[in-house]
Amino acid sequence: MKKIKILIPVYNDWQSVSILLKNIDLQINDLKHEFSVLIINDASNEERPDNIGDFNNLKSIEVVNMMENRGHARCNAAGLKYINEQNNFDYIIPMDGDGEDRPEELKLLIEKIKDYPDKVITANRVKRSEGIFFKFCYLIHKYLTFFFTGQSIKFGNYVCLPKFIVNKMVNEAATWSSFSGSLAKVEKYRVSISSIRASRYFGISKMSFFNLLKHSLSIIAVFKSTLLIRSILFLVAYLFLIIEKVSIITLIPVITVIIMMISVVIISRRESLAELNVSLENIKNIDKIK
Repeated sequence: MKKIKILIPVYNDWQSVSILLKNIDLQINDLKHEFSVLIINDASNEERPDNIGDFNNLKSIEVVNMMENRGHARCNAAGLKYINEQNNFDYIIPMDGDGEDRPEELKLLIEKIKDYPDKVITANRVKRSEGIFFKFCYLIHKYLTFFFTGQSIKFGNYVCLPKFIVNKMVNEAATWSSFSGSLAKVEKYRVSISSIRASRYFGISKMSFFNLLKHSLSIIAVFKSTLLIRSILFLVAYLFLIIEKVSIITLIPVITVIIMMISVVIISRRESLAELNVSLENIKNIDKIK
């Protein structure tokens, strides 16, 4: 029997978390492992309900309340560090607290553990619930990431991490800025399941165009050395091709790539092992729900 920790960052979304926990409890009913939940409360200004629910299959549920809001990625990073220091787990499965990561797919992740006990299992998105414009932007994000970094990253936070990978991630500066980028950096050989990105239980998605852009640049920033080399090669080749046809129009790709390079260098400053190492100092208190 393996000890599996489910890590859920949340900010003012307790209604969704309540439903998610019930669905998780239902889905793990026939899985022969020990499941516990750690919720990282990112300094929510909405009160958590006193009674989130009764659970038959989850061994424990803890809520780590943070003093200052740090954002989703940094909650995941702090959560990984907290669980790793407790050293009472075999695997960690991060999940979004809004229902977009489907609890039904937990069985698929766990089934993969049987055949690949020492591999990272990723939930690769094969279908999304957002509108056409967002899907188009997300597709562009994936192609740009692959073109400029050589990394095909089709997964988000919904993965199953063995203990030794967690230890690598909590010692990687990029984890403080980009979960999926950091994971792709520390572990190149991964196994995947097909995953459907579901709709939120309540409210609208918080992944706006700006947040998607920031998310994309954060991933690319993890591989900024590769980006800079490929960008320079692209600019040299492109300028050679248009040298006799230079105009405002033909220079648009050049300006775009230069802006992206500058943006990536700036956003890469978010990566910080020092801040990750002291992230648990932001803990206000810890509540045990079960």
